[in-house]
Amino acid sequence: MKPLLPPVRVNGQDISPERIAAEAQMHPAPKGKPGLAWRAAARALALREVLLQEARRRGLEADPAELAPGRFETGDEALIRALLDQALSPAPASDEELRAVWARDPSRFRAPTLWEVSHILFAAPTDGDRSAARAEAEATIATLAADPGAFARLARERSACSSAASGGKIGQVGPGDTVPEFEAALAALAPGETSPVPVETGFGLHVLRLDDRALGAVLPFESVLPRLREAAEKAAWVRAARAFGQELMAQAEVEGLETEAA
Repeated sequence: MKPLLPPVRVNGQDISPERIAAEAQMHPAPKGKPGLAWRAAARALALREVLLQEARRRGLEADPAELAPGRFETGDEALIRALLDQALSPAPASDEELRAVWARDPSRFRAPTLWEVSHILFAAPTDGDRSAARAEAEATIATLAADPGAFARLARERSACSSAASGGKIGQVGPGDTVPEFEAALAALAPGETSPVPVETGFGLHVLRLDDRALGAVLPFESVLPRLREAAEKAAWVRAARAFGQELMAQAEVEGLETEAA
């Protein structure tokens, strides 16, 4: 990417156009407007630089943590984490504040929905030709549109799933019990409705019927309090980190960058 801005300097420390160009690959921008990615990258690197400078000014030392087996933070990442751990102490939300969040719309906090499901599976290879399976599934959907009561018979005759023996009935499933494509299709159906198009998964093409849906009960405040508290703590930390970064940037001598945007 051709540099669109001069080198950025933060408190006398240069951030080269090459570093900005490399960072810009991580910042999406509308087609034909690479300058937006460049500026976003420059701001991100400038903020990173002021955080590192502040960490060093405080005499902090990097102690990289293991993020996953065999994968550790970089020294800079560890130093910024140490700085934020020391500098940030957002006040926790009170139970009364969290209760108000819950009370605004208790229906957002429900036990998992359960679905009663039947399907007819037309097996097909994951990375091969699926046209035959798709044609069979579409023909079956057309037959069911004219004769919905034929589902169990067609499942016994055509389905490649062991549920064929029970007329295609899978039984009750909840979130996470099936593959995402299957679950998304279930969420779009009304009880008693058959999918209007085949549902494609890694197993093949499914003709899917939602037999019933049991919407999870609204959970009481006490049962969702830990979840609310965790979300509030994360949000408070993000706000505090943003304010801390903005404060450091406002105090820094920054050249080659719109300081207000930074």
